[in-house]
Amino acid sequence: MLRPLGLGDLLTGVPALRAIRAAVPGHRLVLATTEALRPLAELVDAVDEVLPARELESLRWAGPPPELAVDLHGKGPASHRVVAALRPDRLLCFGSPGYPGPVWHPDEHEVARWCRLVTEGLGVPAHPDALDLAEPPLPPLVRSAALVHPGAAYPSRRWPADRFAAVARHLRAAGHDVRITGGPAEVGLAREVAEAAGLGEEAVLAGRTTSLELAAVVAAARVVVSGDTGVAHLASAYRRPSVVLFGPVPPALWGPPRRPQHVVLWHGDVHGGTGDPWGTTVDPALAAVTVDEVTAALEHIVALRATPRPGAVPDPG
Repeated sequence: MLRPLGLGDLLTGVPALRAIRAAVPGHRLVLATTEALRPLAELVDAVDEVLPARELESLRWAGPPPELAVDLHGKGPASHRVVAALRPDRLLCFGSPGYPGPVWHPDEHEVARWCRLVTEGLGVPAHPDALDLAEPPLPPLVRSAALVHPGAAYPSRRWPADRFAAVARHLRAAGHDVRITGGPAEVGLAREVAEAAGLGEEAVLAGRTTSLELAAVVAAARVVVSGDTGVAHLASAYRRPSVVLFGPVPPALWGPPRRPQHVVLWHGDVHGGTGDPWGTTVDPALAAVTVDEVTAALEHIVALRATPRPGAVPDPG
């Protein structure tokens, strides 16, 4: 099963992975994904083995040809060839020249797309809401925190830092333990947000957590505020209340499941559809989201006291 992309890609592919497991319960399932994602991929109950892979590069697979290979990466020959090179008995992929398969629909939600591929190709039901991830086998650095995640891969998907700081100030004033998360490259941004929000250095978790430690913090969070990025998908995987700010990509393509504890904010009417997800300036649809909208959404979902996940420790707050 090929999916060597980002964190959000891995997590949106989990329902399809589970459906594949249901289709071939007696088989050993190997997920080819990036080495950086190995710790989180190993939390997916449908996966038996993780094979390090890089996007569109040949797989270093020393085993025999697989009985089934599934391209969960893309829609065309570039990724199809990577799995076809393993000489599987059967290759499941979306249809493209030389590769028969289901039709790719560009306006389909990312989760539903891969579920449909498995359902049409293997004849088993796939449940788009089956996004849950096992909790990491380590204690979180902090519990019941309000997490503010200002980073994103590209500037077009980054809500302004001063607005994230205003949201963090609001959460702090409401009595929450506010922490600013991010990757190693986002430490400067996280510190900027923390300082503007009147938070101390201890509030900055950016650059201080491994991927597993970040997942543990999200799994134990009171609420998560972020843009359309991997942390938002972690909040969905752990059913934690979240407010997700969209733009330029619409939530109809990458949004969280429709649950009361997830609130989506998007003003797609600003540009009439999808903007540039790789843009160098903040997308107009994202820029149109106001601080007041975010704080109102936070007050709503925090008041809900979202139902705990099965087996989870009740939130004492």
